[in-house]
Amino acid sequence: MYYIDTTIWFPEPSEADSQGLLAVGGDLSVERLWLAYQSGIFPWYEKGQPLLWWSPDPRMVLFPKDLKVSKSLQKQIKKNAFKVTFNTAFDEVIKQCALKKRVGQDGTWITDEMIAAYIELFERGDIISVEVWLDNELVGGLYGVNLRTQRVFCGESMFSAKTDASKIGFYFLVNKLLADGYKLIDCQMYTAHLASLGALEIPRKEFLKYL
Repeated sequence: MYYIDTTIWFPEPSEADSQGLLAVGGDLSVERLWLAYQSGIFPWYEKGQPLLWWSPDPRMVLFPKDLKVSKSLQKQIKKNAFKVTFNTAFDEVIKQCALKKRVGQDGTWITDEMIAAYIELFERGDIISVEVWLDNELVGGLYGVNLRTQRVFCGESMFSAKTDASKIGFYFLVNKLLADGYKLIDCQMYTAHLASLGALEIPRKEFLKYL
């Protein structure tokens, strides 16, 4: 594991430990964040912890064409009750994601410092935000870093205030990315929920080829 200072650099992802932890320290400047995502690295830490940088092996990814849509979700989509928009309320989406309670976690990795950094990335045009509305109320959403040149979307977080709201947002995002020729959605680490949507683990070395 490496300790980094104010210099904007990262060690090779292959230097990460068995859990995927690569480095500690640095800052959340947009320049460093952009370099991280370009290099297959992402920040993940809780309030009160030092800044931690990760590059796990294997890597959880979704190939857009492999998205699995359950019958119940198909029914929800056909009802057309929700309105889905892109990049219209990113500040609200990331703040709602920060408020979401997650099993096994006392706090959130989406700290005030991180919110400010990703808002700056969004203002540069390097974030995709998806908003899900019901009766003009924001009830779900997700966001991630958009690597346009590589045609890779790096998913970060999602929230739902209504059943299936974030899944519906994700469905529309995946279809948009597929239409735009995107190769890969980076899901970072394994969860059963992501696996149920068609995501799978691939070797880090293979993932980095897409970058």
